[in-house]
Amino acid sequence: MDLYFSCSLTGGRRDQPVYAALVAHLQVLGHRVLTTHLASEAVTAEDGGVSAEDVFERDTAWLRDCEAVIAEVSTPSHGVGFEVAYALELGKPVLCLAQVGVRVSKMLTGIRQAGFEFATYETPEEAFSRMAFFLLDQGRVAR
Repeated sequence: MDLYFSCSLTGGRRDQPVYAALVAHLQVLGHRVLTTHLASEAVTAEDGGVSAEDVFERDTAWLRDCEAVIAEVSTPSHGVGFEVAYALELGKPVLCLAQVGVRVSKMLTGIRQAGFEFATYETPEEAFSRMAFFLLDQGRVAR
């Protein structure tokens, strides 16, 4: 499955090791993650020379092309919020994951749209499980 992984960049990178673990796990499961670079330690340097317009065009194209979105939302981010809303507008299934105990915007936790799920996790392994169930459900719906 082609997936769009969304996470905070300019809002903070303290969870980067978690992002990397989530993306690596998705790849081990055989999924193609269109935004693998977002989990990299060097993403800000890699994307530093790309214009805002080019990032917007590239990322919205990936959102149109993906089959589902997984967003790690523990660190607030305007971009992640936009990507979630854009994906839902396109009818894409979206899973938002947040660490237990983190305050997440009610705009996300209040979504009741079909295809949207919000889940919390304590460990990366628990997040892996949440992602697996979400993607399994998407596979059933697609058939």
